[in-house]
Amino acid sequence: MKLKDITMTAMFTALICVGAYIRIPLPLCPLVMQFPLTILAGLLLGRNRGLMSVLCFLLIGLLGVPVFSGGGGIGYIFQPTFGFILGYCGAAYLTGWIAEQGEPTFRRLLLAGLAAIVLVYVVGLLYYFCISKYYLGSDVGIWAMIVSCWLVPLPKDIAMCFLLAAVARKALPRIRRMEQTA
Repeated sequence: MKLKDITMTAMFTALICVGAYIRIPLPLCPLVMQFPLTILAGLLLGRNRGLMSVLCFLLIGLLGVPVFSGGGGIGYIFQPTFGFILGYCGAAYLTGWIAEQGEPTFRRLLLAGLAAIVLVYVVGLLYYFCISKYYLGSDVGIWAMIVSCWLVPLPKDIAMCFLLAAVARKALPRIRRMEQTA
């Protein structure tokens, strides 16, 4: 990795960490800015650097720094919402991969973000259900979980995808020019 790659990766790692403190508390699943920032990392950095920035965030959190919305530490893997964080890794990679497949049109970038939403929700909800039911022993209602963890944040996440696609559409040509000259 070149110095600029390390710098960009570290910058997005820091942004994602700060995103934990920008949140709207809701029952079961808080709305946090980490998810949109992981999508943006994939869109702007590409699949490998985007994934690396999210993996660094994940490692920092598991080492005990309170960068997750509910804190940090290795025990966080037993929190029901940890599955969403795992989904962020796949989201950054997937958005970066889709964005790299051709010209960074608004439509391509928007579809990348929407694909990330599907991936994060599938991983997050499955993990939430399994941890809640089998580890915590709580009788989690599937419909209550779907409403709180999917339907409530979904409109915000879709709106964010439109905004992120617009931002990435403007920023990507500049980033690519900068990379060619560096």
